[in-house]
Order: sequence, then C-alpha cells, then structure tokens
Amino acid sequence: MTQSLNPTAVPPAFPDHTQLPDSDGTFVKNFLAHPQSILLTDSLETTLQALHPDGQYAIGQDCGIYWRETDPPERGAEAPDWFYVPNVPPLFDGEIRRSYVLWREYIVPLIAIEFASGNGSEERDNTPLSRLPEGGNQKPGKFWVYEQIIRIPYYAIYTIKTSELEVYNWVNTRYRRLEPNDRGHYPIDLMGVELGIWEGSYQNQTQRWLRWWDNQGNLLLTGSERATLERQRADREQQQKERLAAYLRSQGIDPDLI
Repeated sequence: MTQSLNPTAVPPAFPDHTQLPDSDGTFVKNFLAHPQSILLTDSLETTLQALHPDGQYAIGQDCGIYWRETDPPERGAEAPDWFYVPNVPPLFDGEIRRSYVLWREYIVPLIAIEFASGNGSEERDNTPLSRLPEGGNQKPGKFWVYEQIIRIPYYAIYTIKTSELEVYNWVNTRYRRLEPNDRGHYPIDLMGVELGIWEGSYQNQTQRWLRWWDNQGNLLLTGSERATLERQRADREQQQKERLAAYLRSQGIDPDLI
C-alpha cells in the first residue's frame, strides 16, 4: 500500500555542529601545523581585541567548515588549517563549536590558511563538483570550494617544503593571486594587517613561519614575546637606576635622600 504524504509535515532541520563529525579520521600531516596555528592566533590577539571589543569573532584550527549536506557528512566539509570569522559569537548556542556549519551561521570566514605538506596541488585543486562521478566518495577541489561555494575573501597557501606563500583575494567571483608589497608581505586589508614569512625560533623549532605584521610593517608579537620585551625593558631601567645610584655615591651623595 502506498503511504500518503502529509503536506503539513515539517521536514527535518538541517544538522548543526553537534550532529556532524568533527574529524575525518586523518592524521595531522606534519609537526609544524599545530605550533604554526598557535603562533598565528596568539600574535593576532591584540589586533582582534581592537577589531572586536565585544569579543564577537571565532578562530578555527583544523576544524571542519560544512558547506553541503552529504552522505557521508565529511564529503560536504573542508577543514582549513587556520581560519578567522568576524562578527560571530565565540560559542554557538552557548556551546564550544565542534565545527563551523554555514547553514547555521551565514557569515563566511574572512580568511582561510592551508599549510601544504606536499607540493600544494591538493590546496590548489580547482576540480568542480560537476566533474565528479555520481555516487562516488570523491570531493570537489579545495580551491574550488573556497572560491565558488564558500567564497572566502582571502585564501593563503603556505608550502612548507619550499617556504612559498601564495595569497588569493576573491574579486568578481574569482580568486586573484596577490603580489607582495615592498616588504614582501601580503596586505589583508579587511583586517588591517599583513601576512608574510618570518624566520626564527618558536616552540623549540627554528623554521620559516607565517607571521602577521601591522600595516606599518611592525611584527605582531605573541604574548610570550611581549612579556620578554617588558622584562628586558624593566631590566634596562633597573640597570640605569643602579648605575646612577653608583655614580651618586661616588660623588658623596646618598641616592636614597634624593
């Protein structure tokens, strides 16, 4: 017997971050990815506080951005190594986000960054959904999804082996590859910062790292770097006071009486 349809029945709601997988079961591909993500987030803290005094922003690190309902669900998601979304609450309905679900949020990330362990071909893959076989488990290219579906304004690819950085800006429905400025940095105008490569030591690794600079070319420091500078400044001031006190005593003057 054919089951009758109820025209007033409400269709099931689209799933949210609590109902979708928060991992695709793959390993992190290199030891650089985790500290690199922390470095980007930590050094951007004061800038984000100035941009969002109300605290309304979210940072994702290797978290899924769900853009389409699929079976299995992971086929409808991409997980940038690092991304920033302005003007959204840090929690969703009072809960820590397990992923970022576009049909629940409606605000797209402003920038996504990928750390390419290989030659970057996966991150540049522009294969559209229309070229994939029906019923298969293949996913469209990451580049195509960011450009044509999510439309993230800035997309950066950092190829770790070669220390090559590519930055794209979404203009007139397409990604346009940006040229670096005179400092070798890429301005991210909507954030008032620049993205570039810095060579140094972080978390016991001396590498070429992605870092932020302000639009005047000043390196944005991590909390630890700011604390170190403060200690050095305090030490210099203390040394100056001690030298002055020693000089005064050599002249027969008690510095404590001044």
